[in-house]
Amino acid sequence: MSASDLLELESVTAAWEGTPVVREVTFSVGRGETLVLMGPNGGGKTTLLRVIAGLERPASGAIRLDGRSILDVPVHRRGIGMLFQEPALFPHRSVEENIAYGLEIARRPSAFVTSRVRELSQLLRLDALLGRRPDELSGGEQQRVALARTLAPGPALVLLDEPFASVDPELRHALAAEFRSVLRDLGTTAIFVTHDREEGLFLGDRVALLFAGRLVQLGSPTDVFNRPATAAVARFLGYNVLPGPSGAVAVLPSQILLGPPDPGALAATVIGSGVVGESTMTHLTTAAGERVAAIGASNEPARPAGQRVAIRWKRSVELPSGPDG
Repeated sequence: MSASDLLELESVTAAWEGTPVVREVTFSVGRGETLVLMGPNGGGKTTLLRVIAGLERPASGAIRLDGRSILDVPVHRRGIGMLFQEPALFPHRSVEENIAYGLEIARRPSAFVTSRVRELSQLLRLDALLGRRPDELSGGEQQRVALARTLAPGPALVLLDEPFASVDPELRHALAAEFRSVLRDLGTTAIFVTHDREEGLFLGDRVALLFAGRLVQLGSPTDVFNRPATAAVARFLGYNVLPGPSGAVAVLPSQILLGPPDPGALAATVIGSGVVGESTMTHLTTAAGERVAAIGASNEPARPAGQRVAIRWKRSVELPSGPDG
């Protein structure tokens, strides 16, 4: 663990009713960094977050915060803030009272409480809402209040478990941008859990991909997206996995070219095709049963289901060889 790291996990394993859910996970999180835990549902992301928070105890491994083990430190003494899918605001308290709650429990001076609430309400654009109750707020506003309440006591680390899951889709991107900006402005160290690849790649300084409880790739969003470590990772990130000249390759849907049947190209059958926004999306299956998605311009005609086509591609990424390569 370097001096710049705040959190370190070493060979952490967690089990549910005797079955391993998190397996030998090791990584560190730098001070002021946002690390995104990303992967399919059921991959162990939330369990790992709960282990870090102290809500569950690992079967083995070490967890250190600021260089000290926190395995035997109770939840309320870890200095970790938590924000979940549901904001869980106090319904009979105003927005201002919700934000101030943790500070008042900690018996902070009233002048400090007032100053801190003002600072966070300005950062999260809540100034005009301070007198309202939670049931008078939209879903996005409630989550902004919940984040302010979480940040108010100044936790060393903040854990966010899919906080936008219950927010209307059209608001998710704007809310994600706002959360990202606030965490960086405050220099807050955060771990953010999501299974939404676009959200995760946007939010993270680094991305950790967790599949079946194992850490399969860790790196910057650019590195992870441009160099998926396995076929499963490539598929999760939106690539097609296709046979290349020297092994499997990952191909983005926008790089797929469809043409008439050709013995020299990969053959596929159209499952369905239609216009989505500014693009034509076509779903296909190869003779080997591999599903393929292709994106073309919206002025391209939709192809009928059952049509036989040849698949070629412009650019691809070679995948490492191995069980899932």
